[in-house]
Amino acid sequence: MGIPQADGKMEGWLYLIRPSRFGLQNSRKRYFVLEDNCLKSFKSKPISDKEESIRSAIIDSCIRVTDNGRESYHGKVFFTFSLCNTSNHNDQLKCGASRPEEAARWIRSLQDAALNPTKNFVACSKRKWQPFRLTVSKRSARKNSVDWTSSSCMHMDAMTSDVIAPSPWKIFGCQNGLRMFKEAKDNDFGGRHWDDHPAIMAVGVVDGTSEAVFRTLMSLGPSRSDVVEHLDGHTDIVHMQLWNDWLPWGMRRRDFLIRRYWRREDDGTYVILFHSVFHRKCPPQHSYVRATLKSGGFVVTPINHGKKSVVKHMLAIDWKFWRSYLRKGSARSITICMLGRVAALSELYRAKAGDYSSSEFSFVEKTKDIGLQSEKANINIEVANPEELIAIEDNKKEDDPENTASGNSSLRGLNDAGDEFFDVPEPSSDDDQLENDWCSDQNLHYPEVHHTRLSSAAGFVKKLHGLATQKKGYVDLQEAAWEENVPSCCYGATLAKDPTCNMPCSWTTADPSAFLIRGENYLRDRHKIKAKGTLMQMVGADWLRSDKREDDLGSRPGGIVQKYAANGGPEFFLVVNIQVPGSTTYGLALYFMTKTPLHETPLLESFVNGDDAYRNSRFKLIPYISQGSWIVKQSVGKKACLIGQALEVNYHRGKNYLELGIDVGSSTVARGVVNLVLGYLNNLVIELAFLIQANTQDELPECLLGTCRFNHLDASKTVVVTP
Repeated sequence: MGIPQADGKMEGWLYLIRPSRFGLQNSRKRYFVLEDNCLKSFKSKPISDKEESIRSAIIDSCIRVTDNGRESYHGKVFFTFSLCNTSNHNDQLKCGASRPEEAARWIRSLQDAALNPTKNFVACSKRKWQPFRLTVSKRSARKNSVDWTSSSCMHMDAMTSDVIAPSPWKIFGCQNGLRMFKEAKDNDFGGRHWDDHPAIMAVGVVDGTSEAVFRTLMSLGPSRSDVVEHLDGHTDIVHMQLWNDWLPWGMRRRDFLIRRYWRREDDGTYVILFHSVFHRKCPPQHSYVRATLKSGGFVVTPINHGKKSVVKHMLAIDWKFWRSYLRKGSARSITICMLGRVAALSELYRAKAGDYSSSEFSFVEKTKDIGLQSEKANINIEVANPEELIAIEDNKKEDDPENTASGNSSLRGLNDAGDEFFDVPEPSSDDDQLENDWCSDQNLHYPEVHHTRLSSAAGFVKKLHGLATQKKGYVDLQEAAWEENVPSCCYGATLAKDPTCNMPCSWTTADPSAFLIRGENYLRDRHKIKAKGTLMQMVGADWLRSDKREDDLGSRPGGIVQKYAANGGPEFFLVVNIQVPGSTTYGLALYFMTKTPLHETPLLESFVNGDDAYRNSRFKLIPYISQGSWIVKQSVGKKACLIGQALEVNYHRGKNYLELGIDVGSSTVARGVVNLVLGYLNNLVIELAFLIQANTQDELPECLLGTCRFNHLDASKTVVVTP
């Protein structure tokens, strides 16, 4: 187990995961020590600090640490993470822990080491790696390589919301020691209206740690559940069968085929989300009626110093009744019955009297033709959206850059008691999921459907993450076939602006006061304040698709940036180019402009003229789904995140602009969020805010760079970029 020390030292047993000479994945147990930005590995626990390690590597601002999720090797489950040198993508190291909390502690410690180097250490992105050892004193210095001020802000923000928004839930009763909520609707003023398939949530308290509860929820009984396909460490396809005990007398048995995604937040909260899909390996069975789980999930949050957990369980199910007069009442009662599993979970842990570490909570999975993360397989999946189920077929494989990495490098060298109620603080923390949990693994690919492919709007969420390894994924879009739309491309003007927010597939600016930022006294009181304005104004947006990455849009002739450059004015642009790579690459580009000279805004000037390491440690995104399904809101969250620490960002500096090329495919968590959001894209109103994080008193208070609001984006209206 990883043991953090008071002096910042971290040590414990981990498993090195690497391919053998035959291409198979194997694991070796090693004792790791992280101290003074140096990661060392030993075959056994070192007796003294002077004992020489068998391998070592430096952790600095060039290292990106990514969470790969849950993977299985030779029947053993690991929670894995990777270290990647951003200056040399062949320089990678993959490790695994036997418990999710251990992996989370190592990830946090390594990320802190990368962001907060010791004072006797200076990083350089253009460094020369030595295969198995490193001489720190010989490392060359480079201005701004490391943001030294970040040490003043090592305190982690609480996992609260950075957006002011109403609660998406309304309480309607109590049952079995649980508080019952239903999803709030804009037209349901009295709270008495029920949809045909309502989203209902049960909230209860369990006498167990969040890690133990998570392991219990992820364990599958072989008699009623099996894993059809692993997509990545955070996502898999699961077939679940309901026993007759769940259903009214005379009702045929039901089963579900769901896509399940999970992630862990920095505060120890676990999020598990799922919804129905189609998969050719698991067609409907004759003895079962295939019900549609429109959306569902668990949120397990630690309380009482981690000794107990608040468990929220949400479900919205179409039970496929053939008699219309049974639909509303019966559907609601069966769904509420299933939510009672939270009460059963509470009773289970109460009966165990805190002994939740027994073997019965270990992962037990019956797999059906599984190809684990170490092996690549084609995926043929069709997903059910809230309105209809749409079949999408996948026909292509992609190579995994992590498995094909070669060459010697520093990182590669390391490879050898009574019922109680709990009120949900909805306005501040119910949907506050997703901050720094975006981690990289492999490229994302979307399937081709009739005349078109997927859109990328959800990419932004990096928050906006992190859910399937989709060599090619699947999408829940409301239209099975899209029309081709190939208008002329004028960069910065391909997406229409509509200040009234009435036009579908349009953009406008969002209200800055809806977002919370660090105030002048933040370093003392940790309080955030409403934003009062923005430094830059959004002047355009692009909604593109291409057969390759489209980088450096600001330099394209005829675009809005070059038009202003030709006039020689004082205007400066910040271009945020969010891309979802695959067989077809989708891009959402945002153009922000200011006429104020950069030197009058020192923090912005430092960001524009700084190096990539400094930019990665400062550029922040706050996402918010103002209209849409609760499952999307839960997935995206409302918490600010540092984009550069979660995703790969390529920077392009021009005469009058700085462009950020954000690669959503560099994170498994981000890809998962994208896949989920895409299924609801036409029904979403998405708001984003961008800012540069202030770490010192001189830089406070923060100010937003800009905001944007996207209204019901439509994948069929993307503009094709032609050579």
